[in-house]
Amino acid sequence: TSLIEELELPLIDVLADMELAGISLNQQFLHQLSVELERDLKTLEQEIYQCAGSTFNIASPKQLGEILFEQLKLVDKPKKTKTGQYATSEEVLSYLAKDHEIVRKVLEYRGLAKLKSTYIDALPTQVDKKTNRIHTEYMQAVAATGRLSSNNPNLQNIPIRTERGREVRKAFVPKNDQYELMSADYSQIELRIIAALSE
Repeated sequence: TSLIEELELPLIDVLADMELAGISLNQQFLHQLSVELERDLKTLEQEIYQCAGSTFNIASPKQLGEILFEQLKLVDKPKKTKTGQYATSEEVLSYLAKDHEIVRKVLEYRGLAKLKSTYIDALPTQVDKKTNRIHTEYMQAVAATGRLSSNNPNLQNIPIRTERGREVRKAFVPKNDQYELMSADYSQIELRIIAALSE
């Protein structure tokens, strides 16, 4: 009960304040990033078509599978899904990427398209019209690990592994020049706590 009384209950007010305060988003920056990504996607699209020798819907697993495994015959015995289509999951394509330029380009295309649709184009639609800020919801008791989770939108899942993904984070800005945003992360915090408690 001390965990609830001393940590969880007092945290409710803090999280409520955070949700109400929200965070500012530089929508113009994201718009510009969207334009750049659209241009890059068009370029990649043409490069993929050139590698394939024909045009097709890159976003269609069925058409992609037919191009890679029937037309280009990248492997002798391609994997198939339960529905009988050629498997074109990220796992399958990642394995093939080292040997085939078209596959590398398809993976890059998929990554940019997801970044654009999930974050760059979606975040501005979630800005509150009254406050001009994004107000996520923090879930205090959802994750089994005890960590906070966030949704509508999930601001804890902004990509950082790629350079383009890190660009998205730059769109989150302080509310004015009196403030700065700081990013901090604990490295392997659960393991460190366990190690400290085991002494």
